[in-house]
Amino acid sequence: MALADAPAPAPPTLSTEQLTTRLSSAIENLKTLRCNVKAQERIGTGINRAQSMMKISYKPLRIYIKNQKGVEVLWVSGQNGGDAWVYPASFPYITISLDPNGKLMRGNQHHTALQAGFGTISDLLSTTGLRQNDNFSRSFRYTGDTTILGRTSHVLRSDYPQFRYVSYKAGKNETIATVADRFGCGEYRVIERNGLTIGEKIPEGKVLQVPNAYGRRTTVCVDPKTYLPTMVQVNDDKGLFEKFEFSDVVVNQSIPLEEFSKEYKGYKF
Repeated sequence: MALADAPAPAPPTLSTEQLTTRLSSAIENLKTLRCNVKAQERIGTGINRAQSMMKISYKPLRIYIKNQKGVEVLWVSGQNGGDAWVYPASFPYITISLDPNGKLMRGNQHHTALQAGFGTISDLLSTTGLRQNDNFSRSFRYTGDTTILGRTSHVLRSDYPQFRYVSYKAGKNETIATVADRFGCGEYRVIERNGLTIGEKIPEGKVLQVPNAYGRRTTVCVDPKTYLPTMVQVNDDKGLFEKFEFSDVVVNQSIPLEEFSKEYKGYKF
């Protein structure tokens, strides 16, 4: 009796294009977000670790963040002259106003408070008119599923072995932000590698060393129910660059306006 043919493997239930489209759409369609974030970011030769609770309301943007040290940040579109209110949880224990894009708020982290949530992840997958090429954003592939904290996640991964630093001659009116946007590499490594100061204007003709992409290997784990990220890890030529883990994610449930007020109960502003 002839043996029956082995059953064919089940076809993938999700394509890379479907996963990236659903991920981008889920981020773009966020109205509110509550979550906890565990962050690891390489600063110099060390890894800076932080845990934060955040609440975000979009359109208009309102952000509240409190980290494990008790530092609180509140930023509300159209208020406080564009500055954030910051309670430092240390002497002299008074609330101060700081530019969210300034050095004092960005000295020990890769991203600004205004990028809290999933904004950075959306940027990894998107392209802009200024971007020199789209090879990195097009390198992501759905590679299967994994389990994180007991829950299934889809895995979207970019392997980009051509990651390297390249020379770039700054043009007229060039800023750190325009250089980062041109190469899709984020501002932090442009600042770090070239000894720049946050917010600095770059002289025309100055030659910079700039990453040609965001990472050598980038892994995004995606919740199959919400299609929002549960984990993002970026490795570059030096190893781990950053890793963010998201938990207790609650989306599109109304957040009362008073929770984005300095006077809200429990806040220390």
